[in-house]
Parts: sequence; structure tokens; C-alpha cells
Amino acid sequence: MTIRAVLSILLITFPFFALVLCGYVAARRALLPQAAIPGLNTFVLYFALPCMLYRFGASTPIGQLLDGSLIAVYLLCALIMVGFTIAVSRGPRIGWNDASFGALVAAFPNTGFMGVPLLVALLGAAAAGPAIVAISIDLIITSSLCIALSRLDGADEHGAARAFRRALRGVVLNPMPWAIGLGGIASALDISLPTPVAATVGLMADAASPVALFTIGAVLARAQMNTSTPAHPRDYMPVVLIKLVVHPLLVGLLGLMAIQLGLPLDRFALTVLVLVAALPSASNVSLLAERFGADNGRIARIIMLSTVLAFFSFSAAVRFLL
Repeated sequence: MTIRAVLSILLITFPFFALVLCGYVAARRALLPQAAIPGLNTFVLYFALPCMLYRFGASTPIGQLLDGSLIAVYLLCALIMVGFTIAVSRGPRIGWNDASFGALVAAFPNTGFMGVPLLVALLGAAAAGPAIVAISIDLIITSSLCIALSRLDGADEHGAARAFRRALRGVVLNPMPWAIGLGGIASALDISLPTPVAATVGLMADAASPVALFTIGAVLARAQMNTSTPAHPRDYMPVVLIKLVVHPLLVGLLGLMAIQLGLPLDRFALTVLVLVAALPSASNVSLLAERFGADNGRIARIIMLSTVLAFFSFSAAVRFLL
């Protein structure tokens, strides 16, 4: 790997991670009050990101959003990741609740807040389609499955069923799947928004990337400041390694196997999926863990370490694949 090649990658990836650091420092130094962080989250989740996802969905051919081979490979990898992480995590100190959210943080990359804008910057607008497919699977299936599994600590099947229904309700109320769906419909029917509306959506979409990255840093800082329970590295370091190493390797290997078996999986789309899997853990899992009574300190440490280490591991994955 030449110095010029490394610098060319860092020129693209560095600003994204630098914005995360800015948000972290702002929250740690109280330049950004903790009370303001939920407002930033609300803006990103309910306004900016849906507009960005709608715009990418509307500009992506519908065939890419409904690519059966792509969906099958990524979904199978997500299910394997969940099962494998729970199997290696669950024990005397870690029950179903903590193991399930550890599995979610291992299988759910930060595709919405970080991945889509970063991958588009690296690979062009064509990278948005496979990334949107990954977001949809993680938001609808992976999250719902892990939340349902988290209720098995009491061996209460009804509790798991209630948790699953609650997770599905969360999916219904989450604007991101709706934005993706509406964008797909607009793409399929070749519908264009009226010019003033399109300009408004464009302004919101342009704000998504910087505000989302800054918010990730602030959320990580808040989680660290509010976590006082000590934890042993063996409780969280394996999950960090699973996320950053096992996940992209699994996606790449299963994708190549699918191609060898004759599935019509585009190699460019597979490259995007591998880079999606190489992203750090999704920061919103910390909020879910807190809501369902899991060890949020452990989850926050996994997200924090995966984000810090991904600056190096993700850049290495880019250099290897491109």
C-alpha cells in the first residue's frame, strides 16, 4: 500500500470521522449541553435523514432496491451475526437481554447516520441502492428480532411476543423505512416532486450528513459520561472485533459463494455491502438498550470503540476492495 493510496482514502474518510470527533468534544466540554442532544437526534431522525433517503431512493432504479440476491445475502449474514454473537456472549454475567443487544450492535452498522453519505462520497451515487437495502433489513428485521430475543430472560414467550410487537410498532413509527418506501415508489412511477418541495427536501438532505455525524459524537460522549459501571474488556471487546472483522468477512465470503452458485449478485453491490458491514456499530442501539433495560454502559463502550477503530479498519477495507 503506497502512501499516496493511503492519503487518497483518508482525504475522503477523515472528514466524516473528524465530524464525529467534533461532536464528541463539544459534548464532553459542555459546549453542547446534554439537553440539546435529543433535539439534534430528532432533527436527524425525523427530518434530515428521511429526506436524504427519499432523495437517494427516488434516484435509484427500483430494480436495485428490490434485488432479491442482495437482500438474501445481507439478511442471511444478519441472522448469522445475531446467532453467533449471542452464542459467544451469553453466559453467567450476560443474559438474553444483554446478549441480544450485543448481537444487535454487532450486526447493525451505522449505515444511516454515517454509511450512506460516506459510501456515496467514496463510490458515487450508485452505492446508495445497496446501502438502502441494508438499512431496510436492519431497521425492520434485525432490530425486531433482537428486541424479541431480549425478552427471553424470563422464559416468557408472551413477553417475547409483546416485545416483537413493540419492535414492529417502532418500525412503523420510524420515518426512515417510510422515506425509503416512498422514494422507491417515486422511482418506480418516475414521479418528481414539485420544484419548491424538491428544493426543501434537498436542503434537508444536504444537512443530514454533517448533523448526523456531529450527533453521533455527541451521543457517544453522553453515553460515556453517564456510564459509571465498570466493565471487563472480555464483555465488550469480542463484540467490537466481531463487528469490525467478522461481519465484513462474512458478507464478503457469503456474497462470493452466492456468485459462484449462480445468483445474479452484482460485484459492485457486493463491494458496497462489505463496506457497509465494515462500518462501526449503529449509535441508536444505545437508545434501544436503555429503553429495554439492557446494560447500556456495555453497549456504549462497543459503539465507542468500534467507531474509533473503524477509522483504521474501514480505511483498510476500502484500500483492499477498491
